[in-house]
Amino acid sequence: MPSDNAGDVMSLPQSGEDFVKCVQSALQAESRGLDLAKQFLDERIAIPRYLIGRNEDARSLQKLIAINGVIDDFSHVQMDEQGTPIVKSSELPEDAWVINCSTSISPVNVNKRLASLALQHCLGINQIVLASDGKLAWPWFVRDQRNCIERRLSEWAALYDRLADAESRQTLLDVVRYRLTADAGYMQNYSVRIQEQYFEDFMAYSRELFVDAGGFDGDTTEAFCQRYADYQRVYLFEPSAQNMQAAQKRLHACRDIDYRQAALSDREEWLEFDATAGSASSVSQGAAEKVRACRLDDVVNGDVTFIKMDLEGWEMKALAGAERLIRSNRCKLAISVYHRADDFLDVPRFLLGLNPDYRIYLRHYTQGWSETIMYFRM
Repeated sequence: MPSDNAGDVMSLPQSGEDFVKCVQSALQAESRGLDLAKQFLDERIAIPRYLIGRNEDARSLQKLIAINGVIDDFSHVQMDEQGTPIVKSSELPEDAWVINCSTSISPVNVNKRLASLALQHCLGINQIVLASDGKLAWPWFVRDQRNCIERRLSEWAALYDRLADAESRQTLLDVVRYRLTADAGYMQNYSVRIQEQYFEDFMAYSRELFVDAGGFDGDTTEAFCQRYADYQRVYLFEPSAQNMQAAQKRLHACRDIDYRQAALSDREEWLEFDATAGSASSVSQGAAEKVRACRLDDVVNGDVTFIKMDLEGWEMKALAGAERLIRSNRCKLAISVYHRADDFLDVPRFLLGLNPDYRIYLRHYTQGWSETIMYFRM
């Protein structure tokens, strides 16, 4: 489970320089349980091996060593794609060894669930990677974060100093340490509250002209309209025809919604788009579907007051195409920055270049690497 260093009670770093020291300390910390992790990876030892989490890291572990079962309390199939039996947590033998491969949404809740089963040996994916002597790669977000920290450490310190409140600074510290180590202990004070993202009190929404960039099936627009009934108008941008139809059905009772079936980018073009991944659908080279992309500056002329973007890593392109609106209207913004570590730095650098007086806030809405939102307001 979490390392001894994770979740330590500590005072918040007073400066970006202190933040850097905390980050470096996380990298230098040794996890406990490596002896157990080495035993798990030793095929000569006959133990019942299980894992929880169905992602690329779990699949890599399954290729390295035979797994008795994949735990999934919600699946109705008997085998996963690798032919490994799928079992319920209630079906685990008492002597089961379990690896928590969950990293995106709720690794802390998974640890709590495993603890409630009174299993003797439960380990994190971070411990297995450390014990594998290079046979297992770190999860993608760890590799991404470490690369960015190595290249741009001073910029991370400057971002920490620039954040507007203590909660933002604590969030940055916790999220970066988790993204560097995959140690869920750093996220033990977080809950899964995805429905609350974009709607923070400090944004003081009132009579907004709202651009929902990456509108998916209309879920964010619906919540916005319900929470802030005095809104002026909503422009909902979504490139997928299927998602757009779902959004129109969902929002049929909402007033003043302008539906735009298009992607947002820094120029007008056609983009290859993978529409098969639900809310994670994204621009993807080689995808079968082609979608029209446009610049927000070219297609919206009103006094936009609030822009939300969750574009699966395409945020910087879309922001570049909205430079005029952001500069002239000094819009409030809620921008997803979790798809790339560099976005934590590139997004504020770009937006402060347009409006240097922006106050920057950071909030996180899961217990894993996903759903970190950076907010900007005057």
